[in-house]
Amino acid sequence: MSASQELEKAATAYALDAVRLDKQGAKGRAITLYQKAIESLLQLVQLYPEYGLNKVYVQRAIAYQERIKALQGAVSPLDMQMESNNGGEGGEKPAEASGGKSAAATELVVTEKPEVNWDEVVGLDTAKKAVKEAIVYPVQRPDLFPLGWPRGILLFGPPGCGKTLLAAAVATEIDANFYSIDAASIMSKWLGEAEQNVAKLFGSARKSSNEGKPAIVFVDELDSLMGQHQNEVGGEIRVRNQFLKEMDGIVDKGKNLHVYVIGATNKPWDLDWAFIRRFQKRILVPLPDHHTRLTMFKLYTGNLQIARDVDLHELARLSEGFSGSDIRDVCQAAQLSLIGEFFESGKAADKEAKPRLLTMGDFRQILEDRKPSVSLDMLTMYNRWFEAFKAL
Repeated sequence: MSASQELEKAATAYALDAVRLDKQGAKGRAITLYQKAIESLLQLVQLYPEYGLNKVYVQRAIAYQERIKALQGAVSPLDMQMESNNGGEGGEKPAEASGGKSAAATELVVTEKPEVNWDEVVGLDTAKKAVKEAIVYPVQRPDLFPLGWPRGILLFGPPGCGKTLLAAAVATEIDANFYSIDAASIMSKWLGEAEQNVAKLFGSARKSSNEGKPAIVFVDELDSLMGQHQNEVGGEIRVRNQFLKEMDGIVDKGKNLHVYVIGATNKPWDLDWAFIRRFQKRILVPLPDHHTRLTMFKLYTGNLQIARDVDLHELARLSEGFSGSDIRDVCQAAQLSLIGEFFESGKAADKEAKPRLLTMGDFRQILEDRKPSVSLDMLTMYNRWFEAFKAL
């Protein structure tokens, strides 16, 4: 067993024992074991400083430290001494420790209901068409799909181009329960429960479907959870295997289930092949074209006071290579600059005064000071991967 696996095993044992004693009311011994779990996690981070899930381990350590602080406020040194003398057993059971297993499960199965419609997803016609064929139409007329329908949809492309927005819009369209997760939430702040969290998550999604309400499991930053990693520790491997098992169960056994897994990633080339092939639809979400950029500028300047010299067509031309979030940032930056100028002039003290209108010069200045967040090299990599693995 490697050093990383030894440390993870030790941290898991300390954390589970700490939670058990915490729930039993043995606060003093729980504090001691939480502290040991933190020490093991920090040693793991120091041993592998480049490891992709270090952020998760640090978050767990912080969560344990917060629980220690809460317990220290409810336990006296005398109580700790008595627990030590009694072997740490007994004591009044609290209602539910904040870090108990049921708490972690509850956090996972709470759904977020997105309020996004198709009109808010500007452009992306090819991606929207593919998603409708895979999800919307089977929900509306399942009788027309004797061979079944795709349950796994991979959305990949540059950051800030609408992958999350697209998933939220389809959830709204079919009135689905929307389970939004990422690596940190699914790995859980409590060690040893990550694969159980995956099983509970899919169990809740299947229950929703059986009760007549479609379910969408949206996994953001899929590569951090399902990518190819070196120096993998045992917990991550178990989670990956559980996720594969659950996806196979949806595809092979859930003939009439309306449970869908939508994965989003900015780095599709980092995904493990075992996961790539389970996403029957692999859809590139590209940078916006000229017409889409124009529509975005119209959308984002709709609530701004702009002068007549502002040429949105010219702004769309000047912003070639910008992502959707880049364009929003340009409009926001122009407004912030204008408001800053207004306050520095001293006119803001007059409650009746208003800032001047935004001009074309304001937007040009922002565009000169900003570069696209996506490089040409990145675009080449996306197009190359799309040509190799596309499945629309």
